[in-house]
Amino acid sequence: MANSDYYSTLGVRRDASQDEVKKAYRRLARELHPDVNPDPATQERFKEITQAYEVLSDPQKRQMYDLGADPFATAGAGGGAAGFGAGFPFSDIMDAFFGTAGGGRGPRSRARRGRNATIRVELDLRETAFGTTRELVVDTAVVCEVCQGAGAAPGTHPDTCDMCGGRGEVSQVTRSFLGQVMTSRPCPQCQGFGSIIRNPCQECAGDGRVRTRRTIKVRIPAGVEDGTHIQLAGEGEVGPGGGPPGDLFLEIVERPHEIFERRGDDLHCTVQIPMTAAALGTVLTVETLDGAEEVDVRPGTQSGQVISMYGRGVQRLNDSGRGDLLIHVNVETPGRLDPAQEELLRELSKLRGEERPPGKFAPGQQGFFSRLRDAFNGR
Repeated sequence: MANSDYYSTLGVRRDASQDEVKKAYRRLARELHPDVNPDPATQERFKEITQAYEVLSDPQKRQMYDLGADPFATAGAGGGAAGFGAGFPFSDIMDAFFGTAGGGRGPRSRARRGRNATIRVELDLRETAFGTTRELVVDTAVVCEVCQGAGAAPGTHPDTCDMCGGRGEVSQVTRSFLGQVMTSRPCPQCQGFGSIIRNPCQECAGDGRVRTRRTIKVRIPAGVEDGTHIQLAGEGEVGPGGGPPGDLFLEIVERPHEIFERRGDDLHCTVQIPMTAAALGTVLTVETLDGAEEVDVRPGTQSGQVISMYGRGVQRLNDSGRGDLLIHVNVETPGRLDPAQEELLRELSKLRGEERPPGKFAPGQQGFFSRLRDAFNGR
């Protein structure tokens, strides 16, 4: 390795920055590490890039190497790739594989954030349209009042774990061809907390929280609809160890209305009127969310026409204004007539010249025999 080109070994330029050198080494280390590729030739290659990185990552050694001197002349017996000298940043190998330095992580906290909760709230159309206030009974977890979330019985406190010394993890040293390798894992005795609760609270069994039922008052905004989710921050379950609470989500379920069908912010309904009213016009009394109102039906109204009542729909969510109420008109034709009614209709048909209505087909609606006749007549 004395005559090796360390820059070529790592695949970087001679003027490469320290960050470029580090990135190149990490990339190669992930590919050539013995745990990934146990081939003997690959192991030799891994030793080469490790030694190259040891030199080029150290400003003093890199300067000596660039001047043609031996960068390991003052490194002592521990220098070189095989032993990882005292100044070699072993954490870079750990970072290449695990994305973090090899140092200890410390004990983890017993307090953790609580879970989110979702409850369904059924509302009628008027409540979703204009908003409402509801009192909800929630079965949830709250901080234990006896231990205040600590989990230990009153007058006691958790003891430092004697296995990990409060660090929350234990280390193990193994030997390999790379030298001594240290690995860390959560302490099996304290589960990584660094302390042990020897006298747990009798009320919460050491969890720091208890289940209870509480009532909360919530404001449902105007304009919500079926499927809307409302987030109440911090109203969910308290976490283990007295940790911060999660959120509470309200899922809106809108009950069907007997008259109106909701489509977004608009409301739709259907009214039945006799043919005489459709022909002559009339005034209808229509139920709306604001109460009964009168609406004009113009003479000559046809079945299927829509009458709009602007601003009589649902309040727009988080916005001003309301949708519309759309009234679909269905004209009824009488099925049975008494003699007097029949005579009047016949007289009307004579006056309108409709005793034998032509019954014209609409374009594209001709019958089969008509199309056949037209084909023979050359039309």
